[in-house]
Amino acid sequence: MAVKIRMKRFGSKNRPQWRIVVSDAKMPRDGRFIEEIGHYDALPKEDIFVVKQDRLDYWVKKGAQMSVALRSLVRRQKKKAKKSA
Repeated sequence: MAVKIRMKRFGSKNRPQWRIVVSDAKMPRDGRFIEEIGHYDALPKEDIFVVKQDRLDYWVKKGAQMSVALRSLVRRQKKKAKKSA
């Protein structure tokens, strides 16, 4: 079973929000998932990006592939954390 870590869209029209989920690669974007590990909201002035880092590391270690968009968000979050430290 190929496992992907990707974003699942929810929220209303013109007000999207995203959940970070671990799912089977064959499932549709908003379909069934294995585990929810975070959420993302891009509309406030400061992006809200929360992810359970220990669970993300666990799934990546098990061989799960992150989507391109999620990989970019994680990289940006790490850069922002480094800058503030």
